[in-house]
Amino acid sequence: MNVVQKTGVQGAANPLKALEQFGQSPWLDFIQRSYTENGSLKKLVDEDGLKGVTSNPAIFQKAMGQGTDYDPQYKDILAHRIVDAGTLYETMAIDDIKAATKVLFPVYEATKGLDGYVSLEVSPYLARDTHGTVEEARRLWKAVDAKNLMIKIPGTDEGAPAVRTVISEGLSINVTLLFSIDAYKKVLEAYIAGLEDRHAKGLPVSGIASVASFFVSRIDGKIDKKIDDRVAAGDKDAAALKALRGKVAIANAKVAYQHWLEVTKSARWQKLAAAGAQTQRLLWASTGTKDKTFSDVLYVEELIGPDTVNTIPPATFDAFRDHGKVRASLTEDVEGARHVMAEAKRLGLDLDGVTTTLVNEGVSSFADAFDDLLGSVATKQNALLGHALTTTTLNLPADIDAAVKASLDTWRKDGTVRRLWARDATVWTGKDESKWLKWLDIVEDRLADLPALEAFQAEVKQKGFKDILLLGMGGSSLGPEVLAETFGKHDGFPHLYVLDSTDPQQIKAFEKKVDLAHTLFIVSSKSGGTLEPNILKAYFFDAAKKVLGDKVGSHFVAVTDPGSHMEEVAKKDGFWKIFYGDKQIGGRYSVLSNFGIVPAAASGVPLKLFLDSALRGVKASAASVPPALNPGVVLGTVLGVAATQFGRDKVTFVTSHPISDMGAWMEQLLAESTGKIGRGLIPIDDETLGAPALYGKDRVFAYLRLETDACSEEDEAVKALVAAGEPVVTIHLQDKRQIAQEFFHWEFATAVAGSILGIDAFDQPDVEASKIETKKLTTAYNETGKLPPETPFATDGAFSFFADATNAAALKGDSLAAILKAHFGRVKAGDYVGLLAYIERDNAHRAWIQRTRLAIRDALKVATAAEFGPRFLHSTGQAYKGGPNSGVFLQITADDAADLPVPGEKFTFGVVKAAQARGDFDVLAERGRRALRVHISGDLKSGLQALGQAITAAL
Repeated sequence: MNVVQKTGVQGAANPLKALEQFGQSPWLDFIQRSYTENGSLKKLVDEDGLKGVTSNPAIFQKAMGQGTDYDPQYKDILAHRIVDAGTLYETMAIDDIKAATKVLFPVYEATKGLDGYVSLEVSPYLARDTHGTVEEARRLWKAVDAKNLMIKIPGTDEGAPAVRTVISEGLSINVTLLFSIDAYKKVLEAYIAGLEDRHAKGLPVSGIASVASFFVSRIDGKIDKKIDDRVAAGDKDAAALKALRGKVAIANAKVAYQHWLEVTKSARWQKLAAAGAQTQRLLWASTGTKDKTFSDVLYVEELIGPDTVNTIPPATFDAFRDHGKVRASLTEDVEGARHVMAEAKRLGLDLDGVTTTLVNEGVSSFADAFDDLLGSVATKQNALLGHALTTTTLNLPADIDAAVKASLDTWRKDGTVRRLWARDATVWTGKDESKWLKWLDIVEDRLADLPALEAFQAEVKQKGFKDILLLGMGGSSLGPEVLAETFGKHDGFPHLYVLDSTDPQQIKAFEKKVDLAHTLFIVSSKSGGTLEPNILKAYFFDAAKKVLGDKVGSHFVAVTDPGSHMEEVAKKDGFWKIFYGDKQIGGRYSVLSNFGIVPAAASGVPLKLFLDSALRGVKASAASVPPALNPGVVLGTVLGVAATQFGRDKVTFVTSHPISDMGAWMEQLLAESTGKIGRGLIPIDDETLGAPALYGKDRVFAYLRLETDACSEEDEAVKALVAAGEPVVTIHLQDKRQIAQEFFHWEFATAVAGSILGIDAFDQPDVEASKIETKKLTTAYNETGKLPPETPFATDGAFSFFADATNAAALKGDSLAAILKAHFGRVKAGDYVGLLAYIERDNAHRAWIQRTRLAIRDALKVATAAEFGPRFLHSTGQAYKGGPNSGVFLQITADDAADLPVPGEKFTFGVVKAAQARGDFDVLAERGRRALRVHISGDLKSGLQALGQAITAAL
């Protein structure tokens, strides 16, 4: 803007400075760092008589989102802190406000606190939140810490009581977004009542300032459009209507000023004035001329009067300096103003309706502007951080892309991301979801506990352990398994192994892998009552005791929730350490809590670097980041919209080899969180990519691409899928440590998808159902010494077939080939096939199940899941039983080559595994799932070979 002082057209001094003679203070509706730093702001104070500054999100958006003024501070903050876009904006905005208050402070002193103020707005998102507004006003007041600060609060019905509260606490307030006289009366009352509250407590009322920002030109914009439309339509009152054009807003302001005059003469006000109180001055806002047929200084020239402020946009400021005319216009022809108001009412221009609309539009437009501002800051932040962040690329068909964008905009307008971060259970079903959201801030919690974690890490290294064996299931084991598989062994630290099975062969294999005398055992169980960790602990405690004797407890660590059964066990058995989880975090969301971080520490993962990377993921998905730029929201929206609107509910993971185990963790997260009440996402992990023709229209592909170790074959396969119109989300990781960011992004995305699906993303009712059935069977074994008898509906050599009556009736046949043909004949488009193998999860068996699933996929062109029991019971089992009834399941059980005892129990590990398989099948059958169990007797290797051949033939 132009800061050259000019003589006004009347030959008098600068018209801006002349306003002072009429009791009006010119303020500037503009702030910019370079403008303050280069002396331009001070020049306006010195040469134009500028007496204050107002700011708003739109002003900051132009300043921060464009140009390079703020780049040095962006870089400085990001070099030293990990922050979200909102904190970044606020840090820079506060610095700007502080700098401006220093420039204006001489004015504040010269006017004895009447002028010299700089306004900073509370978050526009709080316009309808009284409590939130009060809290934010207090916080910003303290952060800026300047006598000549004004906090801007919107004059909504919710804002007015906030004004009263903070005025009573001694804050100076600019009440904004006032359009109607009734709203103005409420905020003036709030100001006076706040002062009275303060005075009644014996506190001083002097030194507190307030302005009521009464918006002007926007009213004419609405009213004049109505007038023009009616005149164009040939309204019978066209002449009277045209006479009101450009006059209603000024008349409205004049009448408001008359109310102010009446109030300041009242005995009530005079009592406060005698105690030193300042009046709440009317401030004319929105004084730039929108209609080019009017004078560009209309809303300055016509509103000049004593004890008022006009906050003037830069162009209007320059124009008024150049050719403004100064007169005592505010009190001219008040009766004429009342007549205009009466005519507007007579002619049905509905000023009340217009002002209500303007308030609502103002709230929305300020929030939109704040979204734009934060989006600009986030975009700049992401560009400067570069490879420190993971990035997401969407390749979506046009219809899905449009639906995703529409959903993201709905989330933006509704403030749903902020509601999620505020723990609002109505984001989901409105039940107890708010009690399960501690994972949102667990990373900062773990960073706060970093000294203790690093001390533990150093102790583990010092003790010279060779191995770590983690005993757990589901959320307690899958996250640590990702860490073990992704990072491998760290120099000087023990090798981390994870055991999550009751299969006797697998247990024995792990026992042979580790050196019991030099192994640290981590028993990991949130509830402490889960069957598998308890019996695994019993087995390995007994085995280690035979080697270590009475010092066996010093080789055991527990990770469990406070007050759990496992805590009691750990204390009784003299465990070396007990680390606690948080009861407000479900197991599948616990990888960044102690359930993941303790094994990470023990195995030598650099904790600060890992947690800092995780924190970047948290901040990238923060409440302040608009949905379209928020990676967790974008991912969750794609998954939720694709499933609910397009039937694409099979989320297929493609992962670069070094981070391939992420798939098993994501699988549990999605399946347990979303698969319930007949809805859900069905995760498909480790299914080797094929040609596009092999897929139905029920898939979404999520490609986690490690940029430093990408596979060209995978890249080409993904390109082919994109070319074929399949929806593909590619997440780019620059290094393996960035899985920490993706842990959080996928947790957040799952919560978002759950909201879109309309389910509680934090319970797992059908997992519990399987546990109950298993408990019945193991109890029966303890009581009778055997499992309840069962009879196959058919046998064929080494194969016995089991099913409930409904499934058995659909699987008529007396041979392996016939039964399998009937079973797979039930698969239709949009279904998926689940192979559920209750056998050892070794390399040979994993290779077999992969070959078999791919044969099924290629023949039937359906998604396939290849799972090992009982591991999957705490993972995808929830979706198989509670999700959409689109699964066709083949459960595989076998005779155990050898069994292992469970110390202190009558049942063995083999019995437990059998009970788990039968309990699992019973619940599948009870839920009406298409399921068949085939049991292999005798040699497992030859049995699997024959079964695989029979499946291929049946297809």
